[in-house]
Amino acid sequence: MSKIKLTKNEQKKQKDALKQFNRYLPTLQLKKQQLQLCIRQIEEKIRSVKKEQEELIRSLDSWIAVYGENPLLGEKSIISLVSVDTIVKGRSNIAGVEIPVFEDLTFKSVPYSLYEYPLWVDEGIAALKKCSRYDAIVRTLQEQIDLLSKELRTTSQRVNLFEKIKIPEAKENIRKIGIYLGDQDTSAVVRGKIAKKKLLVKEEG
Repeated sequence: MSKIKLTKNEQKKQKDALKQFNRYLPTLQLKKQQLQLCIRQIEEKIRSVKKEQEELIRSLDSWIAVYGENPLLGEKSIISLVSVDTIVKGRSNIAGVEIPVFEDLTFKSVPYSLYEYPLWVDEGIAALKKCSRYDAIVRTLQEQIDLLSKELRTTSQRVNLFEKIKIPEAKENIRKIGIYLGDQDTSAVVRGKIAKKKLLVKEEG
């Protein structure tokens, strides 16, 4: 704790600072709660998207097995027919933090011959694109969490600074200055009485 001046001006300065801390702290606490809530909601959204993706993959197990057992396809993997081009993202703001928002996923056009692939190639491509879309959504949501978590750490540090250091320090400074000024006032009164008594004694003498 830095040394403070034991004066009325310093007392006023410390009281003003305490008012400012007490006024600012609830805003920080509210922001902290908002960030925590948003992160939990995004985490739940990620779990939901991953669950949908897993259900999609399970529904495709049968034709994936057939495809895997077909040696005639050789290197003609359906996966090679799906190539991501661009992840389109917008921007949003949560608690003063700018975050990316998933909007769309575009794919490069990969030509192929229907004679070289099984009949369900179109269905397989559509499913893989849907899986890729789920991946892009999850990555974007994770970016949101990373950005909000960083802001949450900063906000939590500020809340702790105010709660555990700044406010207690200001209160203690005000208390010390109050005691000192009170002692000074008492001393002044005592000195005044002594001086008055000496004056009366001198006048009587």
